[in-house]
Amino acid sequence: MLFGIKNLTKVYGGRKVLDIPELSLEKGKVYGLLGPNGSGKTTLLEILSFLLPPTTGEIVYDSRKVDFSETFLRGLRTEVVMVEQQPILFTTSVYKNVEFGLKVRKKPKEYRKKIIHEVLDLVGMRGFAEASAHRLSSGETQRVAIARALACSPKVIMFDEPTSNVDIENQIAIEGILRDINVQKGISVILATHNRIQATKLSDSIIFLFNGKPASSIYENIFSGSVRRDGDGNTYCLIHDKVRLVVRTDKTGYVKISVNPKMIKVFPAQDIPSGDHGFVGRVIQLTDEGGDVRALVDIGIPISVLLGKEEYKQAPILTGERVALVCPPESIEVM
Repeated sequence: MLFGIKNLTKVYGGRKVLDIPELSLEKGKVYGLLGPNGSGKTTLLEILSFLLPPTTGEIVYDSRKVDFSETFLRGLRTEVVMVEQQPILFTTSVYKNVEFGLKVRKKPKEYRKKIIHEVLDLVGMRGFAEASAHRLSSGETQRVAIARALACSPKVIMFDEPTSNVDIENQIAIEGILRDINVQKGISVILATHNRIQATKLSDSIIFLFNGKPASSIYENIFSGSVRRDGDGNTYCLIHDKVRLVVRTDKTGYVKISVNPKMIKVFPAQDIPSGDHGFVGRVIQLTDEGGDVRALVDIGIPISVLLGKEEYKQAPILTGERVALVCPPESIEVM
């Protein structure tokens, strides 16, 4: 076991931002950490990387009960590192940024050179070794920060939204790097992200947080089910033997699906369209998420719908109200 958590809480100003009764993470795996803003993802990463103590609870790391004293943590912080969403590099060369941790650990010069070239190769930044770090793009900066973390030979790397501020080219590169880190180096990876498709693609297992607590996948609309075909040749995914969603796929048997919450249509319950695309359910929660309103609707499974503010104003719905939902096949990705 990599991490074992029991009765973990973190309280800020009287507000409980984390409340995790129990959680176990295995060695050598990639974990995706998903949840809406304010769900506690970054706080959990900071606690697991030993940068922040919990308010209460017990953490076991690699069979050792963690004592959040500086003396005890000093050794653990060489094994577990965190790459932040907006990493800060020193205003010197890329090479010297990556070298910093090795110099602090008093590694010989030739060893440092070997490791630096190796990790810069892994992240595709060897040609930038002598470049000024402060002139890099956000994606290049993220890749150098990953190299800097790798140089210290950690057993675990935490990533906080590593592709949220980068272009598509660097996003693809960073996703490849995360896979290589895990497969080639055997490093355990914990990845906090808003990108549900990215998390599903990269992760062995996904942890969902909502209001600081582990939750089902209600905010990402990722479900497990089986693809079947009826007597008329229609293809559908049956979820929990309750909900039948029409899908377009050549796959059969057990699959995961993701339903895009922005493509789900909402109607008054009495206006449910005919056919297999429509469901009637009850609104069990409404939350404001910046430019959108998120509705959680129970249709036999809890499914999340994102409505634009203007769209919501034109046809407001209320908690407890019965509504009709339509999940068109193009809103569903079969994985």
